[in-house]
Amino acid sequence: MVKPQFAAVDWGTSSFRLWLMGEDDVILGESRSGEGMTTARETGFSEILEKHLANVNAPADIPVMICGMAGAKQGWQEAGYIDVPSRLSAIPDHSIAIEGQSREIRILPGLAQRDPHTADVMRGEETQLLGCAQSMKSSDCLVAMPGTHSKWVRIVRGEVLGFATFMTGELFQAISGHTILSHAIKDSPGFDGADPAFTQAVLSAFREPHSVSNRLFSVRARGLLFSLSNIEAEATLSGTMIGLELAGAMHSAPKDTPVILVVSGKLRGLYEAALHSLGRKFSTIDADDAVRQGLSQSARTIWQFQDPA
Repeated sequence: MVKPQFAAVDWGTSSFRLWLMGEDDVILGESRSGEGMTTARETGFSEILEKHLANVNAPADIPVMICGMAGAKQGWQEAGYIDVPSRLSAIPDHSIAIEGQSREIRILPGLAQRDPHTADVMRGEETQLLGCAQSMKSSDCLVAMPGTHSKWVRIVRGEVLGFATFMTGELFQAISGHTILSHAIKDSPGFDGADPAFTQAVLSAFREPHSVSNRLFSVRARGLLFSLSNIEAEATLSGTMIGLELAGAMHSAPKDTPVILVVSGKLRGLYEAALHSLGRKFSTIDADDAVRQGLSQSARTIWQFQDPA
């Protein structure tokens, strides 16, 4: 039997994911819930963690490696930030230990960009970066991590030079739910990256980002004048917001800079279709695999587990 060595935890604002890890990075158990930082502040971080450890029959003495919002100022214990530029290998060295626990529990730090003109922070995504480091075959690449707040990171020879956050997902939710476009999108059954309305909107926003506000209102006008369907309206809004993000994220990087896309779920298909429509070279890594690998690499760096020969 494979012996458990540690637990890896990705603790977000509204989500919790735990993996019980064994030798050779074998996954021995998994437990997920919506008990993110917001819930944990009321229920108790230790109580939630121990419940999930019990769910996977984790031994009482195995250590736990955590990334994400549990290390925020409002979380379990603030883990702070590493300032960029910084090497990815520095992340485990700056982890902090939770005191007063029956087992060793450590939380990884985030990354901070302390430039008053481009101030930015990330917490959790740095662990995904660490987890996909082995896939960075090029010495210079862009790593894209789509989501409510999408992160784009410039990495050269294992060093994070800088990054930018784009509020694409949050803006999509705000515009689709709380502006005049909500009427055009209402009751849409959904779309995918193959929808021509989506890819056309990506291209338009990428080529003319200065016209995005006008193109958004045009969705409303096309519904009134040309009977634009709710599916096309939603696809157009999504493509416009993603195209705007790509224009901002890639404008200063050489066109041949490879993109590593770290993503899961529906967003994977949308961003792959968007990058393909722009003719950009990219590879994709599953976001769950990346964060779990980053947590595992950190745990093995700190605790020096010896796998059997």
